[in-house]
Formats: sequence, structure tokens, C-alpha cells
Amino acid sequence: MPDNPRIEELRRRVQKDPASIAFAQLAEEHRRAGQYEEAIEVARAGLRQHPAYLSARVTLGRALIELGRLDEAATEFEYVVKAAPDNLTAARQLAEIHQRQRQTASETTSKEPAIAPPPPTPPLAASPSAAAGPEPPPTRSPTAPVIPLPSSVPAEVIHIEERMPAAVVDVEAAHARQPALDSNDPVLLELDAWLAVIEQERAARSSSSAERR
Repeated sequence: MPDNPRIEELRRRVQKDPASIAFAQLAEEHRRAGQYEEAIEVARAGLRQHPAYLSARVTLGRALIELGRLDEAATEFEYVVKAAPDNLTAARQLAEIHQRQRQTASETTSKEPAIAPPPPTPPLAASPSAAAGPEPPPTRSPTAPVIPLPSSVPAEVIHIEERMPAAVVDVEAAHARQPALDSNDPVLLELDAWLAVIEQERAARSSSSAERR
């Protein structure tokens, strides 16, 4: 599509004199015609020679806004506002840029998926011993082992059953009915030894009686 006559006239002026300030008018005509890339190119080329030309920076900033290049546009308007605080156009454009940037940031944040909380930590598995409860106390053998009598035991102990009162003789049956006690108890050890002797004596008597018959 051919350019309008105004753009063609300004372009010839700039081509004839690259240092001409007509570049600012040419850039503005490109912007009004919707030719934003051409407006940016012409404005930046002229600002390299006339960096303090504020109206050209305003035109450049507006063209950048149209292309969504807000950060670059804000840089141009900040330059203008700093150099000319009374430039209302630059101040207004800068305020609008900041508003759009905040709105864009807010929309981006709202669209981000929520981070799911980490799953709860499962409880530690109980060890088999803990699940089964406290360990029962070790069971002892219901019958204490027979401990042979030492050689120092007098011979009359062999016939102790005959001289022991009936209550003492019954200690064997009582001992059998009692739960197992500590096998290291010296009293129990001696008692077990006596009971073993009595049992042996009974066995010997039974054997003798059988032979006499």
C-alpha cells in the first residue's frame, strides 16, 4: 500500500538531510498510520543524533506500547518525565503502563495452579515386637534340674524321709504345685537335691520289694 503524501514528503526531507529534526514528524506520521515498526525505526535513528528531542521519545514510547513492549516504552517516558516533569502526556502514559503491568502480573498469578500441599507423612510402621505387645517373661522349666549331691552330704541324709515330719515330706508335692522359682536360690537347690535323694530311695525300695516277691 503506497504511503500517504505527508509521509513521502517528510521521508524525502530526512533522506536529504539525515540530521534534520523532521524525523520526529515522520515517526509520528508512521505511528498515526499504524506503521509502528517504521515509527520505531525512524524515531530511534533520529534520537541517535538528537537524544534530547522529547517529542520524538513520546512518539517512540507510544509506538512501543502499541506493540506491547511496555518495558521499553516505560524507559522512554521515564526519560521524558525526568527531563520535563510538566510533560503531562509522558506522565499519563507512564502511569497507564504501570497499571497495565500490575494487572498483567495479577492475572498471571491468579492463573498459576495452586501448589498442592505435600501428602501427610504416614505413621512409622510398628515393629512386630511392638505390635505384639510387651514380651512375656521367659518361662522356666516346671521341674528344676536334678543336681547331684556333693560328696560331703552325710549318709544319713539318704534316709531323711524316715526322720522328716510328714509336713516336710509333703514338700515334694508342694514344690511340684508351685510355679517355677529362681533355680539359683541356694535353698531351692538344696531342696531339689533332697527331693532327688528321696526319689532315688523310693525307687530303690520299690526295686527291692519287687525282687523279694
